[in-house]
Amino acid sequence: MPYINLENSLPGIRSLVQYRPETGRHLYALVRVLLTGDSTLSKGERELIAAFVSSGNGCTFCTESHASAARILFQNQSSVVDEVLEKGSSEKLNPKMNALLQIAGKVQVSGKEVRPEDIDKAKSCGATDLEIHDAVLISAVFCLFNRYVDGLGTSLPEDSAAFEEMGHRMISNEYKFLPNPTT
Repeated sequence: MPYINLENSLPGIRSLVQYRPETGRHLYALVRVLLTGDSTLSKGERELIAAFVSSGNGCTFCTESHASAARILFQNQSSVVDEVLEKGSSEKLNPKMNALLQIAGKVQVSGKEVRPEDIDKAKSCGATDLEIHDAVLISAVFCLFNRYVDGLGTSLPEDSAAFEEMGHRMISNEYKFLPNPTT
């Protein structure tokens, strides 16, 4: 049960953005740019970073919803998502993505954990400055979202299968702010 009266029964961040739409629409706009906007990182890779950071923060809602979206986007290689959530990397991913995940994991702990050698490694694996920037920003933003969701004690769906539905919805809606959703 949420720590404050959110005046709706939606799970996770969806309850918060509906409670305070003045800020919610801006949060959705930011995540829309980061996870679905133009990028040389695939949507699946960006969802994977979000799920990985959320897992490190222990945020069940964000981990499960973004892992679901990543699994859908990775299609026949969806096992990569579970491997990354368990080990922090995957041999099925290219070295660049594993290096970006390493940076994301350090940002999740503290931005000051990232060292020049982490950036150099990512660059030597082919990461561009923009990809490094976006991996760090996705990580930082999801730390904010995780703390927002868990700091107000938002609810989880009663049925864990709802996360798969959320994954499909996030992909198809591309994080458009939808006032007054029912689910």
